[in-house]
Amino acid sequence: MSNYCRLLIVDDEALIRQGIKHYMNWEQEGFQIVGEASNGKEALEMIAELQPHIVLTDLVMPIMDGEELTRQIKVKYPDIEVIVLSSFGDFDYVRSTFQSGVRDYILKPKLDTGHMLNVLKAVADKIPSLQGEEPSANQGPTIDTVLEKLLSGYEMDAKQVEAELGDHFPHSAFCLLGVDFRGMNVTKEQVNAIRQTMEGELDKQAVHADQLVYHVLKAEAPMILLLLNLDYTMLSLLPYWGRTMASSINQLKLDVAVVVSEPFSAITELEQSYKASLLKMMDYAFYFPDKHLLLFHEFPEAGQAAEPFNLNSFTESFKRERFDTAFDYLLDHLEVFKTNYTTDVFEFKSFLSNVIFNITVLLGNMNYSTQQLETKKYYYFKAIEESRNANAAAELLTAFIGEAKLCIAEKAEQSGNANMKRLLDYIHEHYAESLNLTEMAKHFHFNPSYLSSYFSTHHNEGFVDYLHRVRLEKASELLRAGEASISEISGMVGYSDHSYFCKVFKKHTGLSPSRYRQQNLR
Repeated sequence: MSNYCRLLIVDDEALIRQGIKHYMNWEQEGFQIVGEASNGKEALEMIAELQPHIVLTDLVMPIMDGEELTRQIKVKYPDIEVIVLSSFGDFDYVRSTFQSGVRDYILKPKLDTGHMLNVLKAVADKIPSLQGEEPSANQGPTIDTVLEKLLSGYEMDAKQVEAELGDHFPHSAFCLLGVDFRGMNVTKEQVNAIRQTMEGELDKQAVHADQLVYHVLKAEAPMILLLLNLDYTMLSLLPYWGRTMASSINQLKLDVAVVVSEPFSAITELEQSYKASLLKMMDYAFYFPDKHLLLFHEFPEAGQAAEPFNLNSFTESFKRERFDTAFDYLLDHLEVFKTNYTTDVFEFKSFLSNVIFNITVLLGNMNYSTQQLETKKYYYFKAIEESRNANAAAELLTAFIGEAKLCIAEKAEQSGNANMKRLLDYIHEHYAESLNLTEMAKHFHFNPSYLSSYFSTHHNEGFVDYLHRVRLEKASELLRAGEASISEISGMVGYSDHSYFCKVFKKHTGLSPSRYRQQNLR
């Protein structure tokens, strides 16, 4: 392996990286692809560990571009050669990188096997540490290279694969073990600690079982991936090994699960098992946040698929301001939706975000004050996207519904205050008339009993008490003026019965109208 010229590929386009990796049999040509990175910052971290001879890098990348990467490589690792990939339009940019120490460049539109290989060999020939270390002609690709090609779906001859890997994987069954870190903010040290824990547990088992070998695989996604090769008689031990690993990893206080795929019988089935079994089970883990071990044969029967969400019905309830009906329907749907673990995780999260978007738009169109919802929805979008399980994501939607209800209640309160003011203004304008609850309800198109209840709910006194207070305040004003008789004042403030007026006045003021006039006459 030390005879190879080690090559690191840096490009923000995964298809470009994969295309270069599978362009040719690199080992046969004397090269070994030791890693790949999607930006300069990521590449620098890998260079410290992998120590490549050549870095093949794109120029235009996020976070850290190829020019800055080249500059830092030449400062920290002056012996490493850099070749840049560029487009025609980047030529002036390419020319400037030569000042930083770029050895050569390759135009992406001319990215063909022969040209790339010629450039790489020309640069490799100038690396002193590689001189006199020509790889032997019969030296084949490494195990890692073959497995990486199989995992990525690169078509390989089954007999060739068997010839290259047969001695390394002698047993009859294969299985994948994985830990998923997608969407998690974990450090390299934490990942290494988990991988070492998993390998340590397998090493313990391998001491007592010569029917077991394992190999660490390189995966495109951020995850730990182990390939197990074991005798079929050992498959019954997988649950025990998995639980032991999960228990050890759980002590590291990271919310991850060990996922064990369905067994397969041929190494050429690696890609199929990875994509159709392991990745699918890793997605299922989203719906089982409390499980630290997921075995292919231990999943409960999938729940009944939720009926498609009826957005038209939900929207109609909203427009009619039947908010409780709409939210109850949504939450009931969510309860069923989050129990069906076969639902695609992206589909689940997209549904929650779309509902939040629609609620915000609907309320805005209905003239609700949605400024806070408009601002907060982006927090909810991001939090849902980063959520690690269905319960956490569902709780975010529930929290947003709470925010929406506050928005609705605020308008309802404002609307209630406005309606109440209209009722009070009407009483002040018509108190001298034969005003009663029935007539007032008819004017405002209310049911009389509803108006009575509404008035009491939105005011500190009932309709009759408030009407008496308005009339008696006006009567007191007229009595103090001393111009009209008590009988006239009685009619002027809406009381047709003089004696009833006197009775009500004394009850509320403690004085008869005449006594009140004597004490307050101006």
